[in-house]
Amino acid sequence: MSKMFCNQCEQTAGGRGCTESGVCGKSAKTSGLQDGLTGSLLAAARNQASLPEKLLLKSLFATLTNVNFDDDSLERLTGLVNQPSLSLTEALSGDEDVRSLKTLLLLGVRGVAAYAYHALILGAEVTEITVFINRALTVIGRNDATTDDLLPAVMECGRANYSAMELLDEANTKAFGHPEPTAVSRTIEPKPFIVVSGHDLLDLKLLLMQTEGTGVNIYTHGEMLPAQAYPELKKFSHLKGHFGTAWPNQQKELANVPGAVLFTTNCLMPPKPEYIDRVFTTGAAGYPGMVHIGRDKNFGPVIKKALDLSGYQEPRTGGTFLTGFGHEAVLKAAGTIIEAVRSGAIRHFFLVGGCDGTRGSRSYFTEFVKMTPKDTVILTLGCGKFRFNGLDLGQIGPLPRIIDMGQCNDAYSAIKVASALAEALNCEVNELPLSLVISWYEQKAVSILLTLLYLKLNNILLGPTLPAFISPGVLNYLVTNFNIGPISSPADDLKRITG
Repeated sequence: MSKMFCNQCEQTAGGRGCTESGVCGKSAKTSGLQDGLTGSLLAAARNQASLPEKLLLKSLFATLTNVNFDDDSLERLTGLVNQPSLSLTEALSGDEDVRSLKTLLLLGVRGVAAYAYHALILGAEVTEITVFINRALTVIGRNDATTDDLLPAVMECGRANYSAMELLDEANTKAFGHPEPTAVSRTIEPKPFIVVSGHDLLDLKLLLMQTEGTGVNIYTHGEMLPAQAYPELKKFSHLKGHFGTAWPNQQKELANVPGAVLFTTNCLMPPKPEYIDRVFTTGAAGYPGMVHIGRDKNFGPVIKKALDLSGYQEPRTGGTFLTGFGHEAVLKAAGTIIEAVRSGAIRHFFLVGGCDGTRGSRSYFTEFVKMTPKDTVILTLGCGKFRFNGLDLGQIGPLPRIIDMGQCNDAYSAIKVASALAEALNCEVNELPLSLVISWYEQKAVSILLTLLYLKLNNILLGPTLPAFISPGVLNYLVTNFNIGPISSPADDLKRITG
């Protein structure tokens, strides 16, 4: 347990793999426990053990980057799976391309499980997803699996992820209404407050219900920003606005904050000593020493901490973020968009979205957006948008040039909009004036990339680096069949795309 090997995130050490401790902050012991939990799930699939859907999905979710650092929690989940663990090293064995495809499939399955977990707790029927996950885990655990076995499974993972995002979209809009374009304040009022991070809209609603009338204000953080656009959440008057930016900045932004912080899912960084006492976790998230809000979802300790800390004495003023352009809102404006395309007012669309991270090279995405011509529109989603969503790029007619479509899972909205535009313009999606510039960090981004490949979307630029687990042979397959490639420089990429 003193050593590890993990190459599942974009920032893995040296672009190859973390071997002493994780760049994300996890220890070798925690990494070993996550591998052991994964091995138990592989054994359960091999043995056709019938695991409860929630246990299967939560266990996979807990192995994502920056989700669960709590060894006790990981050991409890492994005990509940109750299967002799397969060695992850042996399970991922094979030639270079087999290892690459097995890893790609495993990480994609983890992303699928995260989205399916969110849908499940909102009451969605996810059996089709869990059946696929067990089938994929069985293939990963086979010592005789070949590239001919694995390539179809990888493409099927993209299909399963599309289904999971579709189910989650249906569940979110049924529970909270369709997002509406909303200008979100970044001003923090001088009252007790709680900052909510992660992705789980149900946890946010439960917290809003429990804080109603207490004098505690609620602010979103990171990927929770799009929650501000849902009607059933907007109606709470003490949902006041947004705090901070993307998850990589949390150690700086949360220092000395006189408020409580709740992490509902991933994007949790190891907290600094000066604020660990005011940070809480719930759901799949966990960190040793933090108070975890369990299945009863009693947020009393979080509320008490916020009241004890009292909040800022003076308002902290800020601007606004514009969000809430889900597929329904965008398609309501489809006539305007189509006319703008036909008239030449809109020459090109860029989907610039995905994860944020700490590499300096991620400034590429800021510079790329800044350099886009004035007759182009930037669609965005995920936390990568915090690199540029505060920019004022103006409008094209009534349309803002930066259109925030939501969380990372709202890639479903972007796909739905692209399909509708292609139908209206009587062309294929790949014939649209649309380019995909994707930033990735963790396993949900992997599953979304597989969805784009499953849908046969071509000409994808991926950055800031290519995944360490992609072998030259697999990379060549992706380049040849999907024209996927690495970003270069903003100027060169824009020139290549737009001429």
